[in-house]
Amino acid sequence: MENFYLFVAMCIFLIILPGPDTAIATKNTLTVGKSGGLKTAFGICCSLLIHTSAAVLGLSAIIVKSALLFSIFKYIGAVYLIYLGAKTLWSLRRKEETASVEMNTQKKFENTSCFKQGFLTNILNPKVAVFFLTFLPQFVDSASNTFIPFLIMGITYTVLTAIWFLLYVFLINKISSFMKKPKTQNIIEGITGTILIGFGIKLALEKSHN
Repeated sequence: MENFYLFVAMCIFLIILPGPDTAIATKNTLTVGKSGGLKTAFGICCSLLIHTSAAVLGLSAIIVKSALLFSIFKYIGAVYLIYLGAKTLWSLRRKEETASVEMNTQKKFENTSCFKQGFLTNILNPKVAVFFLTFLPQFVDSASNTFIPFLIMGITYTVLTAIWFLLYVFLINKISSFMKKPKTQNIIEGITGTILIGFGIKLALEKSHN
């Protein structure tokens, strides 16, 4: 493995850039609480471990090289992001019409699905597979065995992601007294829902190969 510290620095920079994972973690932390945000982060990290395994075993390469498979994953991921965004925006209307008992029931349901939302948002994003296949090889000697270096880098990226989202969720939860005010939360959820739909449309319109 070459330039491991540079790899770590680049990972940190890429992880903190806002994306679908950050949007869904923010939404679930604000609407469900700290446990919702942590479950979302756990789902994201589990998905990253699968992407790591796929990259190590070469499965991601097959998906990226196959225009059909790539398109299938791309559109499924895009539809899911648009669905989450639309669901978030729709919930704003339901809040105005839902009783407090129903709200508590809805929060319990959302809490159980936070892991699934984080996991699916990440696993259905083919750009993550592309990232692993285009970014990781830059730090590996092509003449050597890439199995162990890919594995180490994939796990490193997952651990750094877990640390970032742990800090991020606790930060959002810490200032939740302000962010959870009905007006503030509605604005944030509206923005988040719009961003998720935007990411979904952007993903659907992107070309299969760069």
